[in-house]
Amino acid sequence: MHVGVVIYGDLDATSGGFRYDRKLVSHLRECGDTVEVISLPWRSYPRALVDGVSPSIRSRLERPVDVLVQDGLCHPSLWRQNHGLSAPGTTVALVHHLRSDDPSERFSSVVHPFERRFLESVDATISTSQFTERRARERAPRTSGTPSLVAPPAGRTEGSGVPPAHVRERAKREPLRIVYIGNLIPRKDPKTLLRAFARRGPKRDWELTVVGSHDADPEYAASVVTAATARGLADRVTFTGEIETPELETILERSHVCCVPSQYEAFGMVYLEAMEYGVVPIAGTVGGATEFVEHGHNGFVVEPGDDREIATHLRSLDDDRARLARLGQNALVTADAQPTWAETMSEVRSFLERCSDGQQHV
Repeated sequence: MHVGVVIYGDLDATSGGFRYDRKLVSHLRECGDTVEVISLPWRSYPRALVDGVSPSIRSRLERPVDVLVQDGLCHPSLWRQNHGLSAPGTTVALVHHLRSDDPSERFSSVVHPFERRFLESVDATISTSQFTERRARERAPRTSGTPSLVAPPAGRTEGSGVPPAHVRERAKREPLRIVYIGNLIPRKDPKTLLRAFARRGPKRDWELTVVGSHDADPEYAASVVTAATARGLADRVTFTGEIETPELETILERSHVCCVPSQYEAFGMVYLEAMEYGVVPIAGTVGGATEFVEHGHNGFVVEPGDDREIATHLRSLDDDRARLARLGQNALVTADAQPTWAETMSEVRSFLERCSDGQQHV
């Protein structure tokens, strides 16, 4: 196949969505396909909407490829372009995240019509979770007959990152170690975790490591650091910023719980990555995490903003280390049962082949 992959900016960006895109490009090339990465300029949302009618953007998309895969992140630059394209054989949206679904998006009512028009302009869709596929259908009802595939991402390792014995032994160690992994942005809601952590009580010697970039929303990130200090947590909370993979793996190896109380996660790759190390996830109820985080079995799901419930779960795991070990081992089993990157990308490639052959069905 000859495939075009449309992204914003640099394919080497660190987010989970870009990792998915990199895995796809790599897999297609390993299978002998010709892949062109088409990088569009990453601008402010209003300026990107202007690109949606730009002749120069049109010329960059007008490629004689069998399939043009478009990262849904680029929808403001594509919402009108697809209707006028003639060279690509088939256009396929790769939907990692619906911006209009994000509760922290202040202008979701503005975003929605452009996201809807983008989804209605493609010939097929690939979603990273059943939740995202369903919400895409609901946000763009005219796509009800559009061929679609749910292809969830894999984690960070092939198989378990640690053996079950490590999880059992780690559960006995004091203090309870909690990790947050993700950009410091409102949607991922680190402030709710700080409030929960502050409820630990004077006799609990917990530690919290906050891993993630402060650059996505510097003002908000600064307010998170300030909030930790204001709550008297400065000696208990470590902010690492963005770190390299070996250091992250070391943190996961020693952590007991990964809590990212997001208001919305289309899939929640970070929870799966934590589970590969037997780290018990605490996730938000809104999004794709509920498809693999089973409440009370291999982790917990909590309503957005509920710091009391998070604190309750943390205290219960601290008090019952046998349960902590059991949930951690169950998390390992769950992670091991998830499709590998090779399996997921093989499914995606088969779907793209069917689309390029005009057999647009799943």
